[in-house]
Amino acid sequence: MNYLAHLYLSGNDEELLLGNFIADAVKGNKAALYSPGIARGIKLHRLIDTYTDTHPVVSETKARLREKYKKYAPVVADLYFDHFLAKHFDRFANEPLEAYTQRAYTLINSHLPDLPERVQYFFPYMMEQNWLLGYAQIEGISRALTGLSRRTSFESGMETAGEELKLNYSFYQQEFEVFFPELEQYVTDVKNEL
Repeated sequence: MNYLAHLYLSGNDEELLLGNFIADAVKGNKAALYSPGIARGIKLHRLIDTYTDTHPVVSETKARLREKYKKYAPVVADLYFDHFLAKHFDRFANEPLEAYTQRAYTLINSHLPDLPERVQYFFPYMMEQNWLLGYAQIEGISRALTGLSRRTSFESGMETAGEELKLNYSFYQQEFEVFFPELEQYVTDVKNEL
């Protein structure tokens, strides 16, 4: 899952949300450098990633995307799923996507000096360009994937992934509809054990 899903799955626990958001920038046991609540969020992020990576529906999605996008297929799948969450956010959350993203940006920005350097670098761009709200449109996903393709070491093809989403939109949406409720239930169960 990508940024929006990780934030949303954190619920209303602010420290859990912060940890879930920064987890990719926190390597190994460095989670211990943060408060217990943020460390829980980092752990939750890793559990979500493991669950997602091993889920049969996601495995099928990635296998289909692998022909065009090779090792970047998981990145493309994550952004597709964030698109469907953003597009249908009102079905999942008790507030509109625009209000939710502004609240999340405000929270993260208020803690920015204490977050990893990598997050401090990219977050101002994320907030200024409103990536999370942009995910609701195919154009926003295309922009994100094109930006990622420019930063890859190898030819990724991700700049064409927006077209792939358009061509097979209902198919990817069906996979999201099967997978995401199962992920939500998993997170509900696992949050109680963190």
